[in-house]
Amino acid sequence: MQTRIVSPAIVLLSLLCGCVPAGKGQFAPEAVWGKRGLSKGRLQKPRAMAIDAQDQLYIVDMTARIQVFSRTGEYLRGWRTPEWQNGKPSGLSFDHAGHLLVADTHYYRMLVYDRQGKMIEEKVIGGEMGHDPGQFGFVTDAVEDSHGNFYIAEYGEYDRIQKFSPQGEFILQWGGHGEEPGQFRRPQNLLVDDRDRIWVADACNHRIQVFDTQGHLEQLWGQPGSAPGQLFYPYDLTFDGKGHLYVCEFGNHRVQKFDLEGNSIACWGGEGRSPGQLFNPWALVCDSQGDIHVLDTNNHRVQRVRF
Repeated sequence: MQTRIVSPAIVLLSLLCGCVPAGKGQFAPEAVWGKRGLSKGRLQKPRAMAIDAQDQLYIVDMTARIQVFSRTGEYLRGWRTPEWQNGKPSGLSFDHAGHLLVADTHYYRMLVYDRQGKMIEEKVIGGEMGHDPGQFGFVTDAVEDSHGNFYIAEYGEYDRIQKFSPQGEFILQWGGHGEEPGQFRRPQNLLVDDRDRIWVADACNHRIQVFDTQGHLEQLWGQPGSAPGQLFYPYDLTFDGKGHLYVCEFGNHRVQKFDLEGNSIACWGGEGRSPGQLFNPWALVCDSQGDIHVLDTNNHRVQRVRF
């Protein structure tokens, strides 16, 4: 196995630019858990994660299993989405009632479950492929605002976000495939802030866009690259409640910490398989103690870190 040697000058430069060398000192992961496999508690290319009010982690993998773990990685329970032959879910979040919203990507819909895995069928939105209101391409994520409205993102031919009432009725849509402000190339993840603004990880445009509830663009920042402040396939977003946004970068094998204006503060990770390194991470969440849990997808594990 080839050993990569990093010079002290490069380490110093990374610190000055706001980058944290993977696994060094106080920024070493607090916990690393998970093994590849198909049995209960094991993970097979996990690619979405959500956290509930009890700090329980909900993880969906490439077997379409949704497994629930304690904060320390203890397996608690699990279930599987009803159909999975065409593809697996790629987004998870919680609504304000504590229901799990599942982006059932290749079945063009948002599924809704209670925390024990019982589907709430009357809250399902979608299920038909198409470009009309209420129809979808490949669904990537779904979130709820403070008024109970749902926002559902999709990629493929349409690359848009649709807004629905608490009863599941179509309200409006915005986006479209492209690189112009307000357009998307794979809106992979959504996040709602305390002002009901919709934050979007515009993955293949390597940027973050922020919209109001009517789809009007308020912020846009990010450009492709691997330097601090740049992004390469941002796949997931989370807040820490202290004025910071954490971005999971699939392409840069790292997590980057920003202020809410898009200024880079630090980055953590780097490609590899050792603790503190990542291999195409897909998702991250922040728990009640302020720790960041990172879904280290192609290492089939979870790492917990604070930086």
